[in-house]
Amino acid sequence: MRVVLKLYASLTDYLPAQGRDQRHAIDVDVPAETTVDAMIERFHLPRRACHLVLVNGVYVAPPLRAQKRLAEGDHLAIWPPVAGG
Repeated sequence: MRVVLKLYASLTDYLPAQGRDQRHAIDVDVPAETTVDAMIERFHLPRRACHLVLVNGVYVAPPLRAQKRLAEGDHLAIWPPVAGG
């Protein structure tokens, strides 16, 4: 199945150069039943940097990431912690 992975800010460095577009996103073919946690592992994202995780715009809390399964066409978006003023 195919999902979209979007990484923001410093996490964009973890996207492969091939296939990356202007949205800082890639289409990814994944096996059925792939979890959010499996995607974080697949792209070697530091867990402490995966602060805000959304699937189709809905927040996925850290304890639920190992259970939340992705479906065909889902959009997984991940942001690191940010600071500003």
